[in-house]
Amino acid sequence: MVKERVLSGMQASGRVHLGNLVGALQNWVRLQDKYDCYYFVADWHALTSGYANPSAIRESVKDLLINFLAVGLDPERCTIFLQSRILEHAELHLLLSMITPLGWLERVPTYKEKQQELKERDLATYGFLGYPLLQTADIIIYRAKYVPVGVDQVPHLEISREIARRFNNFYGEVFPEPEALLTEFPKVPGVDGRKMSKSYDNAIYLSDSPKEVEHKIRTMATDPARIRRTDVGNPDLSPVHQLHKIFSSKEEQDYVAEGCRTAGIGCIDCKKILIKNVFRVLEPIWAKREELIKNPEQLDSIIEKGNEKARAVCRETMELVRKGMGLI
Repeated sequence: MVKERVLSGMQASGRVHLGNLVGALQNWVRLQDKYDCYYFVADWHALTSGYANPSAIRESVKDLLINFLAVGLDPERCTIFLQSRILEHAELHLLLSMITPLGWLERVPTYKEKQQELKERDLATYGFLGYPLLQTADIIIYRAKYVPVGVDQVPHLEISREIARRFNNFYGEVFPEPEALLTEFPKVPGVDGRKMSKSYDNAIYLSDSPKEVEHKIRTMATDPARIRRTDVGNPDLSPVHQLHKIFSSKEEQDYVAEGCRTAGIGCIDCKKILIKNVFRVLEPIWAKREELIKNPEQLDSIIEKGNEKARAVCRETMELVRKGMGLI
């Protein structure tokens, strides 16, 4: 039976953290047995806001590829590749730019939001404005059936569907309209209680040492009402408890919640349980990371094979594109 194709990527804009693991990578691992999965490192996308320091992107690419494999993506069950090695992405991006109305790009929700969030950078560039167009090329060049996203990201996928539809109206049915593969992405709090993010400097990274992870969790904010060990608290106000909901068993969650409400346990005891459970998830990842770091040739071989497989699909698609447009 031919599996339906899934496409997703992750931007090479910094180290991978627990939010990336829970919000995307663990889901990718589950999908690779059911679908024909293509997963890529989006290094060109990282240039849209990080163009002034491309050497940092190169380091992020290596970290992402290592973590893709360390968390359980299997090159025998999915295709892992690097965006910038597949030049057909750029060709399709160029051709799509000829037919995409400027207003479509300007109305993308994150366009203004990101400019505000990164206002210290000059983002008045076509690359930044055209980010959704390159993203569309990334998706539709594989004629992917599904793109795994959370409900809040569905509007971002809609522009890809609109562009694919517009191309097909002009040049014939070349691209299927990509559909959202809705997945539940829990919000992962950072050590300061805000959403875990590299830009907030509040993340626990997969590349952190055990000592660093333990220190970050031990110093996390809890319910501000619990100043002394004997003070009762509200677990719903504690980001530590939000992490328990992701990493701890139901029994442990109930135990620490009751202990918080009654001052039956202290915050340090609560955090010790969380540290144990986070370590349980991270230890096999750390071991696999160490193996890959010691064997860079293995990593290079895996990525080159993935690049070749992705390139073959893209070449086939671009033949259809050029014929449809009458360019050949």
